[in-house]
Amino acid sequence: MESPKAIINNPADLSVIVGYFVAVIGVGVWATLRSNRGTVGGFFLAGRTMTWWPVGASLFASNIGSGHFVGLAGTGAASGIAVGGFEWNALFIVLLLGWLFVPVYLTAGVITMPQYLKKRFGGTRISLYLTVISLFLYIFTKISVDMFSGAVFIQQALGWNIYVAVITLLVITALYTVTGGLAALMYTDTVQTFVIIAGAFVLTGFSFAEVGGYGALLAKYGAATPSNFSSMEPQRYNISPSCYTPRRDAFSLLRDPTTGDLPWPGVLFGIAIVGGWYWCTDQVIVQRCLAARNLTHVKAGCIMCGYLKLLPMFLMVFPGMVSRVLYPDEVGCVVPEVCKRVCGTEVGCSNIAYPKLVVSIMPDGLRGLMLAVMLAALMSSLASIFNSSSTLFTLDIWTRIRPQAAERELLIVGRVWVLIIVCVSICWIPVVQAAQSGQLFDYIQSVSSYLAPPIASVFFLAVFVKRVNEQGAFWGLIGGLLMGLCRMLPEFWFGSGSCVFPSTCPFLVCGIHYLHFAIILFFCTSVLVLVVSCCTRPIEDKHLHRLVFSLRHSEEERMDLDWEQEEKGRRARNSGKELLHFYLFKVTSVTDPSLFPPASEESCVGRFCGGGPQAHEQAPPEAPATLPDISEEPAWRHVVDANAVVMMAAAVFMWGYYA
Repeated sequence: MESPKAIINNPADLSVIVGYFVAVIGVGVWATLRSNRGTVGGFFLAGRTMTWWPVGASLFASNIGSGHFVGLAGTGAASGIAVGGFEWNALFIVLLLGWLFVPVYLTAGVITMPQYLKKRFGGTRISLYLTVISLFLYIFTKISVDMFSGAVFIQQALGWNIYVAVITLLVITALYTVTGGLAALMYTDTVQTFVIIAGAFVLTGFSFAEVGGYGALLAKYGAATPSNFSSMEPQRYNISPSCYTPRRDAFSLLRDPTTGDLPWPGVLFGIAIVGGWYWCTDQVIVQRCLAARNLTHVKAGCIMCGYLKLLPMFLMVFPGMVSRVLYPDEVGCVVPEVCKRVCGTEVGCSNIAYPKLVVSIMPDGLRGLMLAVMLAALMSSLASIFNSSSTLFTLDIWTRIRPQAAERELLIVGRVWVLIIVCVSICWIPVVQAAQSGQLFDYIQSVSSYLAPPIASVFFLAVFVKRVNEQGAFWGLIGGLLMGLCRMLPEFWFGSGSCVFPSTCPFLVCGIHYLHFAIILFFCTSVLVLVVSCCTRPIEDKHLHRLVFSLRHSEEERMDLDWEQEEKGRRARNSGKELLHFYLFKVTSVTDPSLFPPASEESCVGRFCGGGPQAHEQAPPEAPATLPDISEEPAWRHVVDANAVVMMAAAVFMWGYYA
C-alpha cells in the first residue's frame, strides 16, 4: 500500500503534538517521583491510595483505545448505531464490578485474578490456565488491534512508515510503564481521558456542522451509496445491492433476532456475558479498582466510568456515519479493486471513517489535537496492557519458576517482561498489516465471544455459589475452551468472509451468530461446572471466609487452600536470604568492596527499577495483619448508591430512545 501524502505537517499541528507529549511525560515523571514504587504493592497497585476520579478516568481510558475510534466509527459507518450497544451495555456491568465483585476481591486480599482463583479453589492448574489464556489474549488481540488501528490513523494523517510510528509509540509507552508503575499510568490516564473527550467533542461538532446537523444525518445516511458498484470481474464475484446500500434499521439498537447483523438477544445478553468477563474479571480493569483507597472510591470510580461510557455513541459511532455520508466513494467503497486502491484492503474501507474526517475537515492545530487524542488512546491502552500483563507474569508465573524470588527480583522481572511484550508486539506488526479487515471491531468481539464466556461463568459461580469446587471449575474451563475452539478454528480456517466474498464455512459450524454462541457457551459451561461440582466433594466454609459474596463480611479465620504453596515460597525466599548471608559473611569475610556495585551505578539502576538505597531494607509487608476493611461511611454509601440509580435510569432511557 502506498503511503498517503502527509497532511499534518504544519507548525501549528506539530506544536500541539509536541506539547501533548511533554505534558504526558511530565505527569508521568511527577507521578513516578511521588509514588512508592519500591514494593510490589506500590508498583502494581499504586500503593492502594488512588481516589475515585483517577480510578474512573483510568477505567475509561484503559478501555477506550484507538481500536474504539477506528472500530466503532468504522462499524457505525458500515451498519449504523447497533455497535453502540457494546458501550451502553457496560453502564450496567461496571455497577456489578463495583458493588458485587470488587468487595470480594478486596476481602480476599489478592492482586491478580489468578491469585483469587488459587485462593478460592486451591491447586495451581486453574490459575495457570487463566494466566496463560489472558496473556495470549493480551498479545494477539488487544495489542494487535490497537497497533493496527493506530497505524491506520497515522498513515492517513502523517504518511509515516508504519514501523517507525508504531515502534516509537511502543517504546515511549513502555518507558513510562517500566519506570512509573501503576500510579504513573493512572495519573497519565487521567490527563489523557480529558484529551480524548475534548478532542472527540471538537471533531463531533465539526462533523455535524459539515453534514448539516443530526436531522440531515438521519435523512442522508440512507442514500450514502458509492457511485461505483459494478463488478470488474463478473466471473469471480457479483455485488448485490445489499452490499453497498445502508441498512434500513441503521438507527435501531435492537435488530431482528435472525436477520440482523447484531441480533437483539445477542446485544442484550451476549454482550453482557462478554462484558462481564472484560469488566469484572479482566486484570487490566480490576487492577485499577484494587488500587482505590477504599470501596466507596471504587464505586464512585465505576459510576464515573459509566457516565463516560455514554459518550462513545455520540463521539465515535455518529461521526463514523457522518463520514460515510460525506465520503461515500471512499468510506463506503464496495468494489474490491477500488477499495484496494483507497485503503489497501479488498474487503472494505470503513476503518478509515474516523481518520478521514480528521484529515479532511479539521483546521490546522486541531488536526494536531486529534492526532494527540489518537496517540493518547493508543498509548493509554497499550500501557495498561503492559502493566497488567507484567503483573500476571511476575506474580503468577515467575513465582512458580522461582518461589524464592525476593521482592526486588520480582520488580525487575516485571519490567523485563514489559520489554519482552514490546518486542513481541513489534514482531506481530507484519501479521496485523496482512490481516487488516473491514470488520475490526467484529474481529475482537468474536474472538472474545469464543474464549471469554467460560472464564466469565467460572468467576460468576466462584463468587456467588459456595458449592462450586476446583474439579467443577477446571473441567468447566476445559469443556468451554474446547467448545469455543470448535467454533473459532473453523471460522478462521474458512474465513469470516464479506458481502462480496461470502465465507464457505458450513452453516452448522458458523451459522450461529457469535453473540448467540457466547450465550450458549456460557450456559453450557455453567451447567458443566455445577454438575461436576455436585458430583464431587464440596469445599468447607473454613476455606471460603471472605472469598465468596455471602461470606464477604465474615471475621472468622480463613485457612487458605493455597497455604502450602505460599508457605513453600516463603521458606524458599528465606533460605535464599540465609544462603546469601552465609556467602557474603562467611565465605568472603565480607569486606571486599568489589562484591558490591558502585554507589552511582546502584543509584541509577535503583531509580529505574524502583529500588534505590531503601532496596536493601526489608520491604514492608504487603498484607496487613488486620482483616481487609470494606466498610463504608453511611452518608457516602447513600450518595454513590443514589448516583448508581440515576445512571441506570439514564442508561434505560438511552436504550429505549434508540431501540
